[in-house]
Amino acid sequence: QVQLVESGGGLVQAGGSLRLSCAVSGRTFIRDAMGWFRQAPGKEREFVTGIGWSSGSTTYADSVKGRFTISRDNAKNTVYLQMNSLKSEDTAVYFCALSLGYYSAPRSRRDYDYWGQGTQVTVSS
Repeated sequence: QVQLVESGGGLVQAGGSLRLSCAVSGRTFIRDAMGWFRQAPGKEREFVTGIGWSSGSTTYADSVKGRFTISRDNAKNTVYLQMNSLKSEDTAVYFCALSLGYYSAPRSRRDYDYWGQGTQVTVSS
């Protein structure tokens, strides 16, 4: 059974940083793409960033480009999201997701097969 568990969320002041982790169990994800999504209250879940098989294959939403960095450690079956220069509008529940067999990370929720339970990120202004 594939499970994804996020950690690292919390409360931070605007301009600060957080690092989220997503540990994958039940599957070696070396040939899967991974993504991070977020959902703010009253809004749709939106794509934040994704990473393909190769750590060089990354994609970002325009709203986080230059501030967030996704990375993966295949030996640890873990994907990370480093978030810098956080803004109040980054406040949301952040979810990691696994897309089976995709070389490059898709941006659509429909292309992801497994999801974590989410971790809250709150940025105070």
